[in-house]
Amino acid sequence: MNALKKAKVFLSLGTNMGNRKKNLQMVYTQLSLELSSLRISPLYETLPLYVKDQPEFLNCVVSGETGKSPYELLDYVLDLEQTTGRTRTNSQNKGPRVIDIDILLYNKEIINQKQLQIPHPGMYERQFVLIPLLELEPDLQDPVSGHPFSFFLEGLNNQGVNLYTEKGTYTP
Repeated sequence: MNALKKAKVFLSLGTNMGNRKKNLQMVYTQLSLELSSLRISPLYETLPLYVKDQPEFLNCVVSGETGKSPYELLDYVLDLEQTTGRTRTNSQNKGPRVIDIDILLYNKEIINQKQLQIPHPGMYERQFVLIPLLELEPDLQDPVSGHPFSFFLEGLNNQGVNLYTEKGTYTP
């Protein structure tokens, strides 16, 4: 990708192990070194969606601009997950994790490869992604269908996603 032309990206961040706020803060700090115009949604505390017997998650969405290609960005976030303590194993799929970083959107590109799918295929069914995504950009539209992402959110049942509140405020 041309260094002068940057892509607008949206990433979902989630954690349910250790100091969850600190985990998100650490990842945000690292992302600020790579993404320009970085913005972060409010934090949401969420019930586990797929594997129920695990601690609650803290989730948010960040947006920013990058000069990396989609595959370079994937390598970057996978390395970032690993350096912050994430280990990927089949037994841990959808289970507890120190950090999870998903690439939701990369400009309006549609990529459907084994190692990378953009838009992220799970985002349409996850309130913990759609709610903070719409906090950052309320009128954002799905590049596949053209529907606003609010359309997908309206069709979901309550999944236990609540604004995270704790004494003090979260500042990255």
